[in-house]
Amino acid sequence: MLLDDPVALRRRYADALTGDVIPFWLRHSPDRRCGGYFTCLDRDGTVFDTDKFVWLQARQVWMFSRFFNEMEPREEFLQTARLGADFLLEHGRDPEGHWYFALDRAGRPLVQPYNIFSDCFAAMALAEYGRAAARPDIAAKAVQTFQRIQQRRDNPKGRYNKLVPGARPMLSLALPMILLNAAQELESAVPGFDAACAARGNLDLVMDLFVDRREGLIFEHVAPDGTHPDTFDGRLVNPGHGIECMWFVMSVAERMGDSALVARAADALEDQLAFGWDEQFGGLYYFLDARGKPPQQLEWDQKLWWVHVEALIACLMGWRLTGRPSLARWYERVHQYAWARFPDPDYGEWFGYLNRPGEVLLPLKGGKWKGCFHVPRALLLCMRELERLAAAPCG
Repeated sequence: MLLDDPVALRRRYADALTGDVIPFWLRHSPDRRCGGYFTCLDRDGTVFDTDKFVWLQARQVWMFSRFFNEMEPREEFLQTARLGADFLLEHGRDPEGHWYFALDRAGRPLVQPYNIFSDCFAAMALAEYGRAAARPDIAAKAVQTFQRIQQRRDNPKGRYNKLVPGARPMLSLALPMILLNAAQELESAVPGFDAACAARGNLDLVMDLFVDRREGLIFEHVAPDGTHPDTFDGRLVNPGHGIECMWFVMSVAERMGDSALVARAADALEDQLAFGWDEQFGGLYYFLDARGKPPQQLEWDQKLWWVHVEALIACLMGWRLTGRPSLARWYERVHQYAWARFPDPDYGEWFGYLNRPGEVLLPLKGGKWKGCFHVPRALLLCMRELERLAAAPCG
């Protein structure tokens, strides 16, 4: 079993991160002329579109700042983070302080700030970069951005919302889960930032409304009273989101010393893994309908990189915190599937999109949605989990 030797397994993750994934992004992504990063990269790293998506720019700032802060204080990491941070601070916000969704190569806005996740990742990026660069003024901008997000949370799209006001009110898992993560990140990076209030409120939302223990599912949308309307959105399950959210919850619960909450999150994680796993071809589905009806997303049966690497983090963390053999087995299953299919042995980095049988569907390494984030974050976090397991083995 892989987990019998966490030291050797940690070495595999470290080799992939430092010898493959980081060099790929350092070689192909920085835009030395205009600032920021290219994220639309073909299989070999060739740039195929120069537009810059703010949440991917921010994610890469966060990633290289985290490398500098927690892996190695290498000047190249800090300079790469600065390239993106300076670009975002100069071009990323509208006059009201909200973060655009997309910019052209030079930083001219293309898509209005309709997507609050640009703001969420900008807050995390500025907090981590402020710590790396010893710039409390930039960390303060992170806190300011987080406060603006809190003000917008009841209507995150603002004037860009196309829904009819008051018609079929629904809550979305995506916002409380990312705010839970963002609050943790700011608490770690910004001295004096108190995440307790934001964390507690979002924990309650996630675990009391979106996690349905009776049905054994984590729903993507719920009515305000926690019920599930018989609609596309009301029945939607996104296995990857639920899995990622549960490791966010376990991480907060560990900090709080709340073992009962860890156990609840581990229960929900196992349910989500079981529901989302494709027993015929292996791997985790992208979208599913809770009642087995046809999903509206035509890409529902694809196997995506981020879903599987988030599952690796969640299973390792759950195994370490609970010692459940079932989570060790889930880790083994996901590891064998992901490592056999997503890494590209010829050009480096990981593929993002497989079809249902597990064949490469798109050879790109980055685009509008995939950037320098999920793969390197997962490799780094799995390294840390394996270090803890080596120090205090489970089982």
